[in-house]
Amino acid sequence: MKRFRPYRTTQEIRDQYADVRLDVSDFIYPYFVVEGKNVREEIPSMEGIYRFSTDELLKDVAETVSLGIDKILLFGVIADDTKDDRGSRGTSPDSVICKAVKAIKEHFPKVIVFTDICLCEYTSHGHCGLLHGHEVDNDSTLPLLAEMAYQHALAGADFVAPSAMMDGQVEAIRQRLDSAGLPTKILAYSAKYASAFYGPFRDAAGSTPSFGDRKSYQMDFRTTEQGLDEIAADIEEGADWIMVKPAMSYLDMLHRAAVRFPDYPLVAYQVSGEYAMLKNGAKAGFFNEERIFFESLIAIKRSGARYIISYYAKKQGHE
Repeated sequence: MKRFRPYRTTQEIRDQYADVRLDVSDFIYPYFVVEGKNVREEIPSMEGIYRFSTDELLKDVAETVSLGIDKILLFGVIADDTKDDRGSRGTSPDSVICKAVKAIKEHFPKVIVFTDICLCEYTSHGHCGLLHGHEVDNDSTLPLLAEMAYQHALAGADFVAPSAMMDGQVEAIRQRLDSAGLPTKILAYSAKYASAFYGPFRDAAGSTPSFGDRKSYQMDFRTTEQGLDEIAADIEEGADWIMVKPAMSYLDMLHRAAVRFPDYPLVAYQVSGEYAMLKNGAKAGFFNEERIFFESLIAIKRSGARYIISYYAKKQGHE
């Protein structure tokens, strides 16, 4: 008889044999940034997560840094009456994200800043690209994504993270950055699935499509090989890091990506719906909040993620 129970008899022994661990250096903490001053507005569908104006953002980043978390991801949120069909506020050198990046780099130069590159937060129709009728026009969207990435890079972003799922977006951005001699790296949202788990994010960012959905460009979750093909294409186009999104329902894809592309840092995004589901389940008394998040994050790391974008990162940093 092979005996395994001796590995589990005490907490000290369990800790000794645990071969998957979390560290604050594993985390990327996401922020929602708005225009204005003195804004710290809790998002109703995401308890404990806020929209910040830049002045308030700096205060929160200071806390994040004090916990040892040195990587953050920024999403811009603008008023509906400032949006247009082309997402012009997103490509402006004076955009809410450009101003936030400059402020963060001035106060916290060692923080690694990632910025989301997508039109959905800035367009009046809420889709990730320009429209031709009611269809997203892939190729005409690429120059706008490249321009947004360029402006973020000029502002000081360390990584730009294209999430629009437009074919060729990484190549377009890579060419724009390289032609300007900018060292900014690309974190590609390579395998981004058309998921129901994004609901709270769209509430947070005000990016719900005004018609239709995003299934024509985000990946069908019923596929097994397309995700790996998308990652391979992004690497060929010049991606430095790669991502699978969401995380918890796609652990198989995380593992397969980690095995197939071991030379590229793999990021998993524990998305808004995953966070809200666990948070609300714990609040309802179904399970212990700290334990359920820790277990879920360990599962993501165990599957092969090198870094994890999580709204719970600061809680892990406190522990």
